[in-house]
Amino acid sequence: MDSLIFSCSLIVLFIFPSLSLIEAQASLCRSSCGDIPISYPFGIDDGCGSPYFRNTLACSDPGKLELHTPSGRYPVHSISYLNPHILVTDPFMWSCRDGDNFRPTRPFSLDTGTHLSLSPENDYLFFNCSKDHVIVEPKPIFCQRFPEQCGSSCDSGSYLCRHLPECDTAVSGSSCCSYYPKATESLRLMLKYCASYTSVYWRTVGATADSPYNQVPEYGIRVNFDVPVTTRCLQCQDPSMGAGTCGYDTKTGNFLCLCKKGNVTSYCKDHKISRHNRAGVIAGTVTAVSAAGAIGIGVGIWLLKKVRAKAPVTCGVQSNENRLF
Repeated sequence: MDSLIFSCSLIVLFIFPSLSLIEAQASLCRSSCGDIPISYPFGIDDGCGSPYFRNTLACSDPGKLELHTPSGRYPVHSISYLNPHILVTDPFMWSCRDGDNFRPTRPFSLDTGTHLSLSPENDYLFFNCSKDHVIVEPKPIFCQRFPEQCGSSCDSGSYLCRHLPECDTAVSGSSCCSYYPKATESLRLMLKYCASYTSVYWRTVGATADSPYNQVPEYGIRVNFDVPVTTRCLQCQDPSMGAGTCGYDTKTGNFLCLCKKGNVTSYCKDHKISRHNRAGVIAGTVTAVSAAGAIGIGVGIWLLKKVRAKAPVTCGVQSNENRLF
C-alpha cells in the first residue's frame, strides 16, 4: 500500500509540475523596498529589470534597501529615475559625531562592469593627510604657481572644509582638504596617507526659474546610473500592449516581458507568442518548463500503466465511487 501511495505522489508531482510556477507569475517583481520605489532598470528579484544591474540592489526583510559594490554593502537613501541616480551612505566614512576621532575606514568603489558611475557632484573631504605624501595646499594659489600639478593637489582652502555641513567646527583641531579621486586606486592611495574621509553631494532644493541651481551640501555618495532603453522593453511596458514588466532569462540573460500569465519575448498582448509561452517561473526559460512538463507527463503515463497492471487502485481511499479504472 505504501508503494502505491508513493507512486501516486510521484504521478501528481510529474503531471502538475507547473502549477506553482504559474502561480509565481501573479506576483511578478516587487515594485518597492520599504518606501523606496523599484523600477526598471533595477530589480530586487532575480530576473527582474535589466541584467546589467543583476544583484546590484538587495532588499532585506525589514524593507532595508542596499547597494552591492565590490567594497561592500551600502544603505540606499533614495533613488531618482527622472535624473537617474542613487544616494547611498557609507557607515565607514567620517561623520559629524566623530569629530576629531577618526575611525578606520575603507575606500568606496563601484563595479566598472555595471552601468554605475560616481557623480561629479560628489566632493570628497580628507582629514589629517600626511604632507610628506599628499600635496595639501589652497588650490587657487597652488594652481597658479604649479599648473602642471594642479589636478594632484588636495585643496585646503575648500569651502566645504571651512563650512562642514551641519557641524562647522567638528574638526577644528585637524586638517581638512578637498580632492576628487579619478579612480578607486587614487582613493586608496589617499586613504593610505590620510586619517579618514567623507563624501558630500550637492542636492538641488527649491529650484525656480530665477534660481535653477539652488543647492545645499549633504553627506552621502551620489551614484549615477544609465538606463538601457530597448524597443522591446518600451513595448513591454506600454499599457496598450499589456503593461508588462521588463525582465530577463536568468540563465541566458536574454530579454523577457514578464506578464501576469507567463513570460513572453515580446509583449503581454502579443497573443501569437504568449499562446505558446505561458508557463515558467519569473524570468525562467519557457523551453525548460515545456520540456519538464513533457517529461513529467511521459513519466506519469508510464507510472499509471505500471500501477494499473498491478492493481486497480486510486490515489486515496479506494471505493466503487472513486475508482480511476
